[in-house]
Amino acid sequence: MNVQKDNKSRRKNTNWAGLFLGNFFGVLNDNFLKHSIIFIATAWTTSTFLNQSQIITLVSAALILPYLIFSPLAGKMAVLYSKQRIFRICKIAEFPIVGLACWGFYMQSIGLLIFTVLLMGIQSCIYSPCKYGLIRDIGGQKGIAFGSGMFEMMSFLAILSGAVVASKIADEYSYIVLILLLLSFAAAGYTAVKSIKVNETESENAHSLTANPFLFFQRSMQFAAQYKYINCSVLGVSAFWLIGSLVQMNLINHCTLTLHTTNTQAGVILALTATGIAVGCFLAGKISGKTIRPRLIFAGISGMIVLLLVLLFFNPTLVGLGIICFFTALAGGFFEVPCLALLQYENTGRQLGNMLAYMNFCNFIFILIGSGLFALVTHFSNQSSIAVFWLILGLCVAILLYFLIKYPHFLKKNWQK
Repeated sequence: MNVQKDNKSRRKNTNWAGLFLGNFFGVLNDNFLKHSIIFIATAWTTSTFLNQSQIITLVSAALILPYLIFSPLAGKMAVLYSKQRIFRICKIAEFPIVGLACWGFYMQSIGLLIFTVLLMGIQSCIYSPCKYGLIRDIGGQKGIAFGSGMFEMMSFLAILSGAVVASKIADEYSYIVLILLLLSFAAAGYTAVKSIKVNETESENAHSLTANPFLFFQRSMQFAAQYKYINCSVLGVSAFWLIGSLVQMNLINHCTLTLHTTNTQAGVILALTATGIAVGCFLAGKISGKTIRPRLIFAGISGMIVLLLVLLFFNPTLVGLGIICFFTALAGGFFEVPCLALLQYENTGRQLGNMLAYMNFCNFIFILIGSGLFALVTHFSNQSSIAVFWLILGLCVAILLYFLIKYPHFLKKNWQK
């Protein structure tokens, strides 16, 4: 009996490791490729028709657009087919995409590289509902909070690592090192995913699902409305990404235009922010353990509000800004993890994959909304970073009021099945 229990525990730990590392190397390769193009391509004489801001815009759009177009298809596939199999096939598909990117760097072709980012975005979008859905398959009901926290922590560490490694490679550019890293990250991700072996819930008939983005959004919202917490969970996670995108864009402006820092110093602040989110997600997962703790939603958003007020009224120097950004991002992790866990808490069976695709779809709509708000506020405020921070504070207050008014019982209980 003890031997069987030990084997089961080892298998579960192996599955967790495969899922977390598979996600880490996938996000790492996405961001390493993206930032390598941004940092390296601007130095090419063939790219003089595009400035750095335009390259950033095009590369970012290439990663976002697939989620708006292919999320419905990804959700349908996660319901109809084995999530593990889709995950593995997508990781295999990463190799020819990376090979095409290597050719693009060799030829110094901006157009080809942006196309490879688009392909990488499609590949990542297709397996995204599968990787999130495997959290529940591996950990069960009691592993949702822990799995969600660790999963998000690894994602943000990967985003940070991709940017940092790409900036280092750009400063000491070596084509050989670049292609070896791209291929190594792809190989490590596939190896990790291949180790996942878990019993999934049975596939369902997906005839009612659609790959049409507009119909998908309408039907998913209607389906989610049958459950008490899915739409509020999606709103919470999407609001987190909206605020995160605004903070990321605004910090560069605040550091370089308001504090007059170097780009390297601005990069350090961004790194501290990403690290704060990772630490916050990890701590939220550890604190939650086997329990869903919706009270952390209020703790996280309240912490963000307080720290944003400190930033706005005291206008700290670079060191103070770094400290505030770290702890604000940490509070953001506390807010996001229980929101994500609430979605998986609802017993939707194989429809969970479709709901996760619905969440991805909404996330990227909110990111686009954030880009629009940022453009509007900076345009009418003469690129004032302080005005954008006031906007972020207002959004945080609105989110806090929404949860207080609609879900006051979140303050009174935790859930454990």
